[in-house]
Amino acid sequence: MHYSDELLEEIRSRNDIVDIIGGYVKLQRKGSNYFGLCPFHNEKTPSFSVSPSKQMYYCFGCHRGGSVFTFLMEYENLSFDEAVHQLAERAGMQLPEHQSAADRQRASRRQQLLDVNKLAAEYYYLKLKSEAGEQGRRYLKGRELTDDTILHFGLGYAGKYNDELYQFMKSRGYRDELLRDTGLFNADEKRGFRDKFWNRVMFPIMDVNNKVIAFGGRVMGDGKPKYLNSNETDIFNKRRNLYGLNYARRTRRNYLILCEGYMDVIQMYQAGFTNAVASLGTAFTSEHCLLLKRYTKEVRLAYDSDEAGHDAALRAIPVLREAGINVRVIRMEPCKDPDEYIKKFGRDKFEEVIEKAQNGFMFEIEQMAGRYDMTDPGERSDFIQASARKMLIFGEPVVRDSYEKAFAAEYGVRFEDFRDLVNRLGASMTEEQVIRDAHRSETGQRAGREAPAARKDDSLLSAQKLMISWFSNEPKLIDVLDGILEPEDFSDPLCRKVAGMIYDQYKKEGSITPVRIVDSFENTDEYNTVCELFNTTLAGADGHGARSKAVNDLVKRIKRDSLDRYRNEHASDPEAMERYIQGRRMLNDLKIKLQEDE
Repeated sequence: MHYSDELLEEIRSRNDIVDIIGGYVKLQRKGSNYFGLCPFHNEKTPSFSVSPSKQMYYCFGCHRGGSVFTFLMEYENLSFDEAVHQLAERAGMQLPEHQSAADRQRASRRQQLLDVNKLAAEYYYLKLKSEAGEQGRRYLKGRELTDDTILHFGLGYAGKYNDELYQFMKSRGYRDELLRDTGLFNADEKRGFRDKFWNRVMFPIMDVNNKVIAFGGRVMGDGKPKYLNSNETDIFNKRRNLYGLNYARRTRRNYLILCEGYMDVIQMYQAGFTNAVASLGTAFTSEHCLLLKRYTKEVRLAYDSDEAGHDAALRAIPVLREAGINVRVIRMEPCKDPDEYIKKFGRDKFEEVIEKAQNGFMFEIEQMAGRYDMTDPGERSDFIQASARKMLIFGEPVVRDSYEKAFAAEYGVRFEDFRDLVNRLGASMTEEQVIRDAHRSETGQRAGREAPAARKDDSLLSAQKLMISWFSNEPKLIDVLDGILEPEDFSDPLCRKVAGMIYDQYKKEGSITPVRIVDSFENTDEYNTVCELFNTTLAGADGHGARSKAVNDLVKRIKRDSLDRYRNEHASDPEAMERYIQGRRMLNDLKIKLQEDE
């Protein structure tokens, strides 16, 4: 359906983008914008920015961005019409009704899928208890699971033939069209329908309302893959469900324990730790955090004590932290996992290590320290620099101060010196650079070691991005820079085009509406890049005169490059050389003062 620009603008203006996105993503205010973990890709550090003044969002990690309409379309997988309808309804605006019959059909389909999964769970459980399930029973008894535990989690067994469940479902009258969408079967033209799970111990996966939405299966013997999950369906999304949460959410403890897999959750439950959950064969995501946030403010990680487990913890900690969840790490050395620790040292000792769990951020620092030779002065200096950069992920000065003190005490650094180092780095880096350094840290790389040419190009492009962001935040700066900086001074083609659109819009209307400029770009790559241009900010520019200094530095950086390009293009023209010299003199004498710094 076609909607007028005026109607769309009214709908957009009546739906604040911070309120909308805040319902899906934990956002924290940093300066004039809000930041959180991107809901469109898995990350540990917050690269997702929401601007209330521009009514836009942008992710510096995956480079997606747009308006409130775009967000709902991306996150909820809606069409444009559906997003418009949802936002209009939220704002109390009347729009033509969508087909209610289609909504009823989707609800009916969902219930049918739930019915099939429930019946499959019953089938697998009875199969385990039958003579045919002997191998599955042997495996579970070998893991020392009791009959009560097996019943509690509804564990089952998929038989040795790859069409048993399919034949059972057909005998109950279910059609292939529905069975194809359950995630329980594989189907192709040559071989027809086959069970996805066979010769496996089965783990029903339930949502928080105890409805069976999917399954996991552990193969008997040496088959591959060892663990297998249902395909994602209309009722099952791996990123938005956690195994065991239907039980753990009822705990009286003030924290939940995050484990690696099904058996970890089950073994801990049997030992009396009924507050354990696990992700479902996928990386831990911000969606998982939003789910956990409903039930707890603290998560303690019980990942394996080997290198792979430490890497998994390093991926999960920032995701949890940026969702506003306090995170600690349970140290189980010399044992590998909770099951081994409990069997070797007993339940009470495991309770002790849970209570002594290490602060998540300090665990990250400890793991990072392991990549440096701390006995070498140069290596130790690099570690301190990297740690100072990492501190910049904390937007709140009070929170950052606490971690700076903890770091200084742990690694023998004078607190005041370390704090000054962090502040200096914050004033000289963009949010994008902080995020990029954080991503390097996630992959074990060391920050700040680009080649000189790369640093020069990055510095110029960052300056142009920041200048555009300054214009969009403070349009009157265009008046201040009249005759000093023009769109033609921007060397990057897209930056130059956007700067021209900003100048034109400001001169015509006396204000700037960034989202309208963004929406004028139809090419997806350009659209996302322009979103980035309007969302580039300094990591820190506090203190008297800092803002004016930042603007002066940006203008001089861009103008100096523009003059140098002009000189190179007109090297044989004496008049042009005179204009170049005058321009450099003007630049040397340039002192821009913003009103707030005067």
